[in-house]
Amino acid sequence: MMTGSAGVTRIKRIALIGNSPPRLCGLATFTRDVYQALHVSFPEIGIDLYAMNDPGGSYAYGPEVSCTIAQEDLNDYRAAAQRINDSRADVVLVQHEYGIFGGPAGAMLLRLLDRVDAPVVVTLHTVLEQPNADQRAVIEALARRAAKLIVMAEKGRELLVRVHGISWNQIAVVPHGVPDRPFVKPENVHQRFGFGGRRVLLTFGLLSPNKGIETMIRAMPAIVAAHPESLYVVLGATHPHLVAREGETYRESLKALAEELGVAQAVRFIDGFLDQEALLDYLEAADIYVTPYLNETQITSGTLAYAVALGKPVVSTPYWHAVELLGAVGGVVVPFGESRRFSEEIITLLDDPARLADMANRAYSAGRSMVWSALAESYLALCEEAVRKRPVRIQRVRTIDRVAARPRLEAMQRMTDATGMIQHSNYAVPDRNHGYCVDDNCRALMLMHRFDGDDEVRADQLATIYGAFVQHAWNGELGRFRNFMGFDRQWLEAEGSEDSFGRSLWAIGATAAESRNPNMRRWALNLFDQVAPHSLSLSSLRTWAFALLGADAVLRQHRDHPVAWTLVRDFGGCLLAELRRERRDGWTWFEPVLAYDNARLPEALMRAGELLGDEAMMEEGLAALAWLDAKQTNGDGQFRAVGTDSFGRAYADPLPFDQQPLEAWATVDAMLFAHQVTRDTRWLDAAWRAHGWYLGENDLSLPIATVADGGCYDGLMSDRVNLNQGAESILAFQFVCTAMTKALANAGTTPAQIRTGLVR
Repeated sequence: MMTGSAGVTRIKRIALIGNSPPRLCGLATFTRDVYQALHVSFPEIGIDLYAMNDPGGSYAYGPEVSCTIAQEDLNDYRAAAQRINDSRADVVLVQHEYGIFGGPAGAMLLRLLDRVDAPVVVTLHTVLEQPNADQRAVIEALARRAAKLIVMAEKGRELLVRVHGISWNQIAVVPHGVPDRPFVKPENVHQRFGFGGRRVLLTFGLLSPNKGIETMIRAMPAIVAAHPESLYVVLGATHPHLVAREGETYRESLKALAEELGVAQAVRFIDGFLDQEALLDYLEAADIYVTPYLNETQITSGTLAYAVALGKPVVSTPYWHAVELLGAVGGVVVPFGESRRFSEEIITLLDDPARLADMANRAYSAGRSMVWSALAESYLALCEEAVRKRPVRIQRVRTIDRVAARPRLEAMQRMTDATGMIQHSNYAVPDRNHGYCVDDNCRALMLMHRFDGDDEVRADQLATIYGAFVQHAWNGELGRFRNFMGFDRQWLEAEGSEDSFGRSLWAIGATAAESRNPNMRRWALNLFDQVAPHSLSLSSLRTWAFALLGADAVLRQHRDHPVAWTLVRDFGGCLLAELRRERRDGWTWFEPVLAYDNARLPEALMRAGELLGDEAMMEEGLAALAWLDAKQTNGDGQFRAVGTDSFGRAYADPLPFDQQPLEAWATVDAMLFAHQVTRDTRWLDAAWRAHGWYLGENDLSLPIATVADGGCYDGLMSDRVNLNQGAESILAFQFVCTAMTKALANAGTTPAQIRTGLVR
């Protein structure tokens, strides 16, 4: 047993993910056996079993199953991740098979693992020599997330190194676990199963065409001719997926083949999914265990491991697990599909009892190193290693200068062409497959007015590109903005979302008020006059807020603009009404959930309150912002954006991941405005915390921004940064750079250093 320095394991709780009986599959049995082995060997450790449910499956699980996860329901994966975190599991132990998890090649599992705090150990039940693109991506993502990968054969490790480039040291080989039973001579139990006087050849497993049963049935005429007492037992139910497609057609075809060859009396089918003890009883009755499988790439076979552990001579085709295991115990390997070779080798063995006995003894001896208690010790040692090597946070005191990152245009220019700003990127390379959207281009338009100094000329040139995109997005016939455009400059829709409308109106209003170019200001005000009346029919909270922010900008330059005043009064009143309607004990917010661009709601309400001279509106906006600030602050006093996993969770505290750059920008703007109207430094402090999030003052102590070129990564995940740099992220960071630079300039003094104790 691998233990900590105090002589006992440091692990108190394990989250085990896989299938579980009564689901009918080998992985369910294996996961259950791992659970039991760990529980028996280490009863002091709590083990929570998370069982995967296949589509349409409904199972009466035992009490060992703590939680179920619907294979294709992403919300279940998120909920399970949160439950694992809440349980304070020390390690997550995954039993991986491509087909049991949702998404391409089971990619939904990654969404769960990205959200758990604990280190991860993964047992790979399938390793492919020629994975497709999705399979390759999943395995390599698992390798990045897992502290250790477990395979059951050296061949698996060799493939992971050669095919996927995974480090040899990251991979452990732990043989398939087996039961620890005393050696039993088969003739001593034949009578129990009605096998008296027979020489039993046995194959076990869920019946399907890849098992090669036809190969053995075609070998039986020659075997029976040499040894009339021979009986081939095919033990196991038909695979449930095969039954769902075609019923028992395949089983009936095998019986028909035996009849056709005249060996029906020498072939016995025993239908049913046996529990483990019944299976082991049958295996004890086998004189020779046969695996005529047709798939070379099978990296593990539980029934083969069981047969060896019970001391069975084995004749098998050369699939990977068989070649490796039987080479160590003296089993017989014959080519795929060659019935004649099966018959020859089996006849030779039946003719030589001494050789059979020697093979049985060698197999049984080898099986002692594979018993479940040995697997449990190996698994716990690997889990201990994962926990021991997990990076830890250390306490340190840092001196922080309140100096804003300098605004830079380079990253924006990288994402911009003659049409506009491209939405997404692969790392830092623009991804033309996703084209453009008005959301990003209207933000870019607004941002250009906030660059100054040496960047002004280029910013004004770019503003023309973004303004042309926004103008082209306006669909005057429908009174709506289009949003998505392909790289071929073809619109993908006639009408975008309400949010797209609101953001566009906001950017137009800001351009009318802030552009350095008089012609651009006139264009924007004219478009604002066309667009603004249509906004009155919109019903989304954030659309109200965005439109109100645009109206606020217009009114600061055009105090008598009647439509702008209407938007401020109407949408300010709507936001206040929603806040009062949804507010309850512990929930000072505008809606039942926390979602995206959250700080825009109290900012818009405060701006309406200031314009209208409505103190109640202002005070309630400040109260909502203070409540949000508390929700967006982690235990170390750092900014923590509301995670995207929070979306849709009514009246619940936000989940921490994934954190998006957009939230920090919205927070900076709202906090700076609150400081402007109250002069309370708490709001300025909160703005600096949100600014610091981009620079590494966050849950992972990892920078989100690439300050040297003005770029920004696409988000903070539970264990890493999303290294793509999309338009929205770059824009959010640059808005913050310009806002905090202006805040320092308005202060009019050199910022003093402050000493802040941070827990890392």
